[in-house]
Amino acid sequence: MVATYARPPPVFVKGEGSWLWDVENRKYLDFTAGIAVNSLGHCDPEVARLAAEQSATLIHASNLYYNPWTGALSKLLVEKTLESGAMHDASSVFVCNSGSEANEAAIKFARKVGKAIDPSGAKTEVVSFNNAFHGRTMGSLSATHNPKYQAPFAPMVPGFCQGTFNDVDGIDALVTDKTCGVIVEPIQGEGGVTAATDEFLIALARRCRAVGAVLIYDEIQCGLARTGRFWAHGHLPQEAHPDILTTAKALGNGFPIGAVIVNDAVADKIKVGDHGTTFGGNPLVSRLAHHIVSRLADPGLQAAVLAKSDIFRARFQSLRDRFPDLIGEVRGQGLIMGLQLTQDPTPIVKAARERGLLIITAGTNTLRFVPPLTITEGEINQGLDVLEEAIAATRA
Repeated sequence: MVATYARPPPVFVKGEGSWLWDVENRKYLDFTAGIAVNSLGHCDPEVARLAAEQSATLIHASNLYYNPWTGALSKLLVEKTLESGAMHDASSVFVCNSGSEANEAAIKFARKVGKAIDPSGAKTEVVSFNNAFHGRTMGSLSATHNPKYQAPFAPMVPGFCQGTFNDVDGIDALVTDKTCGVIVEPIQGEGGVTAATDEFLIALARRCRAVGAVLIYDEIQCGLARTGRFWAHGHLPQEAHPDILTTAKALGNGFPIGAVIVNDAVADKIKVGDHGTTFGGNPLVSRLAHHIVSRLADPGLQAAVLAKSDIFRARFQSLRDRFPDLIGEVRGQGLIMGLQLTQDPTPIVKAARERGLLIITAGTNTLRFVPPLTITEGEINQGLDVLEEAIAATRA
């Protein structure tokens, strides 16, 4: 395998719910959910049943033809988005294979809209923000203004501009008549679990409308009930809703899939042949995603996410009281949470793993918590007991 990841020793061979087992049959409580992917937990019985059933029926026939499930998934995504109070003018969906692909499509769609608005070709700039993470393909990477990711592959795709996240005063100078699209995460996951303020997103949306730029919300990590709402922006007024919404991760609960939800203003500009995908929207993954969306759209599940978030917050406050020189701000919403530390969290991650708890990091010295949304209260407390032991061990 090409050495693109620095992996720790465990070799995982089995999963169930919030738990993983390695090749030596050691059990780990998973607070990572495959990086916010396994929202329904590992090896959900109904997902496994549908995967087996559909894989014996039809897996792939290509997008040259219709199948029952790509359209059904697209329809359901639009319906559940509208029902949730998010993206009020959502109308159509492009189904692909990953989050990076979803953002790549969103950028291409924004460029196409820009050319339709200004045939001179001057409206091509794409705006994104510091600490954002939008993917590893060349387009999505060009919107990820982090030298660590960009420098080895420079030069980037031209026409990408960087703004300061949550800087309302800088928006007018940043988003201009040359801007075709603005891409932003309502909650920056990789960047440190930092939420955009409502004021910032509303001002950003107003400016986009004023100059005719497409507003793209990247909810690949923070969407699909992770915040306790179906979409993280669902509480915002309609004027701050996006023209394009990208999703992936939890959409397949481990099966590769991404999706781009657009309104009519965008959909009307996309013509046959403008974009494509070989595997995207195949019957197997679309059927699974259809089932997963139905479950993640359940208000009962979302209410439970908020209740579980309160447990994390209370325990985090106890940890801050015990380790005040180590633990600072608690950030995030629902079950995407960050614990800001004053030092490198790597020893804590290692100590936790040695004690049977999987946690990951984000941003600068931030512990990130994105467990399955189906995790139980008992499992949360069990895992946080282990975390406290791990912190104590590293302090000693």
